[in-house]
Amino acid sequence: MEVTPVPEVGMTRILGLLDVLDDHGGREDIYRLARDLNYEFGDLLGVIKAAEILGLVHTPGGDVVLQPLGKQLIECDVNTKKSLLKRQVKAHSLFAHFLGFLKGLPERKASREEVLVEAGRVLPQEKPLSIFRTLVNWGRYTELFGYNRDDDAFYLDSEE
Repeated sequence: MEVTPVPEVGMTRILGLLDVLDDHGGREDIYRLARDLNYEFGDLLGVIKAAEILGLVHTPGGDVVLQPLGKQLIECDVNTKKSLLKRQVKAHSLFAHFLGFLKGLPERKASREEVLVEAGRVLPQEKPLSIFRTLVNWGRYTELFGYNRDDDAFYLDSEE
């Protein structure tokens, strides 16, 4: 399976985009949205791409459109939200790769350096630190992965 990168965007920014789109009737012109939110256009594109990767929005033409799953996330409780996002994250090749990577290790955990090396190996054109930060951010939010800075341990959450 080919591993594809994801933009380094925090999950809270993705969820914020969904709320804004919902406030705008579920559809908005990307340029207008960047202006209204006072976002740099490139930064907004990263958030939109991340949301699109997760199946939460669609981008026909110059618009961004809230998808049914995105609408569902806005309306559900936090535990359901995390569960739905976890399913979407696990389906992405980058996260599936690191699930397998950690499952193949004796204690199902790796150091930050080991993750950076693996990230550089599977995505040599990307910045390993950016990949690591996304793995930790999305992984923690969805309770798929954890990272303990004190122990330098990137690990699978117990249920995985």
